[in-house]
Amino acid sequence: MRSQLKAIILAVAAGALACGAAAQPGAGWPTKPVKLIVPFPAGGTTDAIPRILSDKLSAKWGQPVVVDNRPGAAGNTGADQVYRAEPDGHTLLVSAPGPLVVAPSLSRKLPFDPQRFVPISMLATMPNLLATRPTLPASSMQEFITMAKREPGKYSFASQGVGTTSHLSAAMFQQMTGTELLHVPYKGTAPALADLMGGQVDIIFDNVTSSLQAYKAGRIKVLAVTTPKRLDALPGVPTAEEAGLKGFLSSTFVAMLAPPGTPPALAARIQRDVAEAVRQPDVQKRFVDLGAEPVGGSQDELAKFLANDTARWRGVIQRANVQVD
Repeated sequence: MRSQLKAIILAVAAGALACGAAAQPGAGWPTKPVKLIVPFPAGGTTDAIPRILSDKLSAKWGQPVVVDNRPGAAGNTGADQVYRAEPDGHTLLVSAPGPLVVAPSLSRKLPFDPQRFVPISMLATMPNLLATRPTLPASSMQEFITMAKREPGKYSFASQGVGTTSHLSAAMFQQMTGTELLHVPYKGTAPALADLMGGQVDIIFDNVTSSLQAYKAGRIKVLAVTTPKRLDALPGVPTAEEAGLKGFLSSTFVAMLAPPGTPPALAARIQRDVAEAVRQPDVQKRFVDLGAEPVGGSQDELAKFLANDTARWRGVIQRANVQVD
């Protein structure tokens, strides 16, 4: 009798432990490899950031974490794939601004609703800067503004494509300064920077990650950084506000999101693990070496940031009448 009672007690205790484990956020997850869908080509900062994290997350989760590049339609193709994925935490989106905060104001035929993604965490932010061809006869932002006002339409700006952050930053610049510049869109950063260094175009608003080495090599000039404070990597370069353009702020980011319908407990578990990985010193150093500022923020912080950024770029897009379809 005593042995039977002991067996019953042990069985009840084991059941309680099992129930407790099942109640833990994300218990039993992941059961297979986790895919981080990057909706842009390999090689850029948006691709590098999740690759830095993948080994840390794989060790934490006990499953391979694979970066899967799915470029197309300015990031919309890969974002749509995640949007339609099973909300089980095994397919996540790691994206730059395009499909998240810009596309809703650019396209009337967007196949997904960016607001329905479940925010996980802001991984990193990257400041933008105003760079010029090395031979442009302007040594400050104000000098360039004066030149552009004097001869409307003469000076050109490169962008990574219509509706990209570089395009919209230049549109905002024109709106705030009353200048008129010629838009020369490219298919990505590399060809745009190549023509800037070669003198085929006059300026570009680009993130510091892409332009820093060209600046250090003397192949481009940098007139201002479009952030609230100066960058440690460019201590001698003033901010746009210091250069006299009050309120001009522009940056890009890399964020992680999950498909609509992802359970809140699972999303919270993923956020905690991702933020923990971003906080590790070796990860932070690698982010900084890329010119990115590590964040690893909360779900609420990311949701608020995306809402504010969407509203900001919507205003720029509407005033500039930018359209892609």
